[in-house]
Amino acid sequence: MESRTPERAPSADRAPSPEAIEFVRFCHRRRSVGWPELYDEMCAVAGRGLFRGWSADELGAHGIGFSLFEMPHLAVLVREVVAEDAERRRVSAPAVRAVPAARAASPAAHPTAPTATRSDLDANPAHDDIAVPESTHEFAAAVV
Repeated sequence: MESRTPERAPSADRAPSPEAIEFVRFCHRRRSVGWPELYDEMCAVAGRGLFRGWSADELGAHGIGFSLFEMPHLAVLVREVVAEDAERRRVSAPAVRAVPAARAASPAAHPTAPTATRSDLDANPAHDDIAVPESTHEFAAAVV
């Protein structure tokens, strides 16, 4: 006779796989919402095979289960992954904002800022027709 008691989710006793974590991140990037709306997005992604072409069966092999009995484990996984990503963004945000400020303060450090010296131009005969000012005063006079 079949047992009517729910079985434990196969992934409830072990750490989530990297693929399971990446699936949650993929779904959260597609639709930045909380639980249970993210569950709906995860079901839609699995139903359409949008993550690596995997269906619910393949995702189940990596610890992502969509049944009612597996939902508490999935909710915990989602909460942990989303919180970890939010913390990562919070920590890295000041550094990301500092890069454009540093580039603005030092245009020579900017990778797209052209820098050429007189010796660079002298070494290349193709630039013989370019007049390079010897000093900033000469440059200012040429601009005015």
